[in-house]
Amino acid sequence: MKRIAPAAVLMMGATPALAHLDPAQHGSFTAGLSHPVFGLDHILAMIAVGLWAALLGGRALWALPTAFVGAMIAGFALAVMGFGLPLVEPMILVSVLALGLAVALTLRLPVAAVSGIVGMFALFHGYAHGGELGAAAALSFGAGFAVATALLHGVGVAIAVAAGHVLTGSKLVQGLGWATVVGGVWIAVAG
Repeated sequence: MKRIAPAAVLMMGATPALAHLDPAQHGSFTAGLSHPVFGLDHILAMIAVGLWAALLGGRALWALPTAFVGAMIAGFALAVMGFGLPLVEPMILVSVLALGLAVALTLRLPVAAVSGIVGMFALFHGYAHGGELGAAAALSFGAGFAVATALLHGVGVAIAVAAGHVLTGSKLVQGLGWATVVGGVWIAVAG
């Protein structure tokens, strides 16, 4: 009984562990900015989009990130407005695996097709962000995660561009594609 009382007091003072900012702050720009950075699935997919864009080069450098961010905002809006979207989490996992494979295999498709592929995946990522928002202010949160997403795409592009100047070929970038696939498998097994 002597041990139970102190344990009960400690438990009453405990607060919930939060993967992101406190839910009361969910509507802030900072919460939106931090949100994609705390989800390995989001980081892997978004950097892979930048890597793939750089591998394709030319118009893809801006078209892929633009398609992803635009479709992600559309998915976010669907969630905030209460529309249903099935298979959100499985499709986010598929996006990590597929985008990783596209980079690993240096898959070359027309820019319009690749933009459609990344846009479809982005719809699910955006929906997940909106679904986690709750009743908080959507505009500032959405702006924050759109900026974070664009920055993560930029990281992918920068890595690929730097690798192209340092190494012959894109073996490092392909290796990062395989690492993304492994990360996706790990998420599937761990989750």
